[in-house]
Amino acid sequence: MRMEWSAIDTEALAEAMRLSGCATEQEAVDLALREYVSRRRKAALEYYAALGAGWDYEGWRERREAEKGPRE
Repeated sequence: MRMEWSAIDTEALAEAMRLSGCATEQEAVDLALREYVSRRRKAALEYYAALGAGWDYEGWRERREAEKGPRE
């Protein structure tokens, strides 16, 4: 499938091809998309890992049990 590149910044595309060593425009765009997705996933994982690192499970469990009230 031939894609229309007129909407893409041709200077940035040429620089991406030069820096990455990609032989085709399609290869450079595919590489850029994979890199973008990878970085976003990594950022999300780091964010949630930081949230989890500060989470107090025992404290949460105690608060939850207190909210439920005594068992009958």
